[in-house]
Amino acid sequence: MRISARTHYALRAAVVLAAAPQGPVPANKIASSQDIPLKFCNNILLQLRRAGLVRSQRGPEGGYWLARPPEDITLADIIVVTEGIEEDMEPFRGVAGPLADVWSAMRDHEHALLSEVTLADIVASADKPASDPRPGGVTVTSPELTP
Repeated sequence: MRISARTHYALRAAVVLAAAPQGPVPANKIASSQDIPLKFCNNILLQLRRAGLVRSQRGPEGGYWLARPPEDITLADIIVVTEGIEEDMEPFRGVAGPLADVWSAMRDHEHALLSEVTLADIVASADKPASDPRPGGVTVTSPELTP
């Protein structure tokens, strides 16, 4: 799976909101804390708001916050908003036909993994020492890859 810069930024912005105390977080604080260009950050937050993942308030005390608890928002929720749903590719022909099963299993595995990890998991693991070789030490189970 190839993840766009937009999706990387959206995931980082969502984690900032998940880690924030109660109350709105201004877009400029999200952008500066994650080195996201402000205009790009505003567009991403608008996209997440339209999808119902974040809420916003205008004005001097305004900003953004998660529309649901961080334990109810998965990485897959955000990726689907920014990347869309991957369409099935054309079937492979002849002897290469079984490759379609491998690709399908790989997509299922990716989706299962990303659907398991929530924003709350990321925030909780940020404070723990990494016992897992992956950044942040987020622990996930791995479903079987069966074509």
